[in-house]
Amino acid sequence: MPRSHLARLIQWFDAGKVNTVPESPEADNAIDLLRIIPYIFLHLACLGVFWVGCSTTAVVTALLLYALRVFAITGFYHRYFSHRTFKTSRVAQFVFAVLGASSAERGPIWWAAHHRDHHRYSDQPEDAHSPKQHGFWWSHMLWFLSNQNVKTKFDCVPDLVKFPELMFLDRFDKLVPVALAILLFFLGHLLAIYNPALGTNGLQMLFWGFFISTIAVMHATFSINSLTHCFGSRRYPTKDDSRNNFWLALLTFGEGWHNNHHHFPGSVHQGFYWWEIDITYYVLRLLAALGIIWDLRKVPMEIRDLQQASHGKSKMLLD
Repeated sequence: MPRSHLARLIQWFDAGKVNTVPESPEADNAIDLLRIIPYIFLHLACLGVFWVGCSTTAVVTALLLYALRVFAITGFYHRYFSHRTFKTSRVAQFVFAVLGASSAERGPIWWAAHHRDHHRYSDQPEDAHSPKQHGFWWSHMLWFLSNQNVKTKFDCVPDLVKFPELMFLDRFDKLVPVALAILLFFLGHLLAIYNPALGTNGLQMLFWGFFISTIAVMHATFSINSLTHCFGSRRYPTKDDSRNNFWLALLTFGEGWHNNHHHFPGSVHQGFYWWEIDITYYVLRLLAALGIIWDLRKVPMEIRDLQQASHGKSKMLLD
């Protein structure tokens, strides 16, 4: 195997090697087949449900893991790590970082760094996943498989790199999803032995609880990069193509209020008005009531209601 291929294979297990591999400038936006193989496998593995069948137990597990991981991505990867819209303890920060990492969307530092860059250059040529600049499929899922974007932009997240536990999750980002897959297999195997009435087994729990659920989480959250910059309504005249989309807000627990978000990214709630359903915000309010998080930042009413606000009024708050 050529050295370059071996280096990329090692990157599957140790993302810390990504930034140490030199790339030629002309290859920055190329997609390496070795990097895309795991994602092809995840999609093809979903076909295994025709072989393992289904049960209420397996389907409920898939739905619960979908909800838990979408919340971890939207509430913590996005609203906490990327935008710092509330505060929490170091323990809670790590717990939700692990839950987010189980979604197989890389580590929290990589995720937050690229998202902050997205807001800095939203729908401009420098935006890594703008459908306006690069097309739908690139913005939806191909962008993070390119040589350029697979690297972590550490200079964008100086507030996060000081935590060694987050750096560990970022470096070994495949560890948590693999551990979840193994856990689900053994859980299903134990249920088959000790409670066969549930009608499930190890492979069924693996395919429904991990493969189906993970792919659903991925495409739901990826749709915010792609679809909410193409379809929906625009309440605020931001300098990008961000749009509010009710159906995507339901699917992603509130992230579909994307034009709201780009108007004032520093808000912990993206549904600015009571009729804009924002499940992530409701759960964050519950965590705040329990004392797990605090200092939730809300959009000021004068900015929320200023529908002809200039772009300067929607300054992003990171600190």
